[in-house]
Amino acid sequence: MFEGDENYTRVSEFVIVGFPGLHPSFFHLVAWFFFCVYVTTVVGNFLLVVLFALEHSLQKPMYIIMLSLALSDIGFATVALPNLIARWWWNDGRISFHTCMFQEQMIHYFGTPNYFGTLNSLIMLTMAMDRYLAICHPLRYPMLMTNRTMSGLTVFSWISAQVAPGIVTIDFSRKVSFCGPNRILHVYCDAIALTRLSCSNMVAINNSSYGLAMFVLLVPLSLIIFSYISIIVTVMRMANAQGRRKTFSTCGTQGCLILIYYIPRFIVYSTPYMPNVTITPDLRVCLSLMYSLFPPVANPFIYCFRTKEIRTILGRWRQRCGNSRTEPRKPNTVAVITR
Repeated sequence: MFEGDENYTRVSEFVIVGFPGLHPSFFHLVAWFFFCVYVTTVVGNFLLVVLFALEHSLQKPMYIIMLSLALSDIGFATVALPNLIARWWWNDGRISFHTCMFQEQMIHYFGTPNYFGTLNSLIMLTMAMDRYLAICHPLRYPMLMTNRTMSGLTVFSWISAQVAPGIVTIDFSRKVSFCGPNRILHVYCDAIALTRLSCSNMVAINNSSYGLAMFVLLVPLSLIIFSYISIIVTVMRMANAQGRRKTFSTCGTQGCLILIYYIPRFIVYSTPYMPNVTITPDLRVCLSLMYSLFPPVANPFIYCFRTKEIRTILGRWRQRCGNSRTEPRKPNTVAVITR
C-alpha cells in the first residue's frame, strides 16, 4: 500500500470515505441515488448536444454557451460520479495515487469542486457578457457577438481554465508528501481533502493555492455582478412591463444558480482560514455535493428546456415520432406483367 523513498513514504493509493457518518445499511440506496443523478445529468446534457448538432437554427452565440456548459457538466459528472457510485455500491473506495491526482486536476478544471471551478466560472462569465450585450446594447449585439466571436471565447475558456488547476496538481504531485493516512473524507479527490492528509509543511502551498483560487473565482464573479447590475438598471428603464418580466425571469433563474454555485463554495473553502469556525465532515460533503451536482442536473432544464425555441423543436420532434407511429403502412403492390 505504501511505497518507500529515502526521504519519505508516499501513499500509493487513497480511500474515498464519502459521508463519514453514513450507516452501511444505506450504502446501496445512496449508490442508486447518485446513479440516477449521473444518468439524468448525462442524458439531459447530451440531448442538448444532439439538438445543437442537428438543428441549424440553434447554432448561434447563446446556444454555443449552452453547449459548452453541457459538455462541461457531462465531463464533471463522468470524472466524479463513477468512483462515488462504486464507493457505496461495491463498498470499494480505493483510488490509486496518480488516478487521484488526475481526478483532482479534472474536478477542479470542470468547475464544481471546492477550490477552483475555473471552467464553469469562465462559462458563466461569458454567459453574463452575452446577456449584457444583448440587453444593454441590442443594436450592436449582432456585430459584437457573432458565432466566430463566441466560439473563440469558448475555446479560450476551455484552454485557459487548465492553468490554475494544473499549477496546484503539479505542486501536490511533486512537492507534497503523504506519509501514512490515506482516507479522504470526501466524495472525490480535491485539494482541501488531500491537504489534510499531507505530512509536509503546507503553509506556503495553501496560501498560494487559496490566493489563486480567490483570483480565479472572484474576478469572474465581480464581472458577473457588474453585468447583472447593468442588466437590472437597463430593464428597469423599459416601458414594456411584459418585457421586464420576461427578462427578469431569465436573469433571475441564472442569478439563483450563480448564488448556489458561489456561496456554498465560499463557505466550504474559507472556513479553514476563519478562527473558531468549523464545519463537520458530513456537512462539508453535503455542501460540496449541493453546488457540485445540482447545477449539472438542473442546467438542461433551466437554461435549455425553459427556452421557447428549444421547446418548439422538441415538440416538433415528438409530433414527428407520433405521426410515424400512427401512420398506416401502405400495402405492397406487385406489378403484374401481361404478355
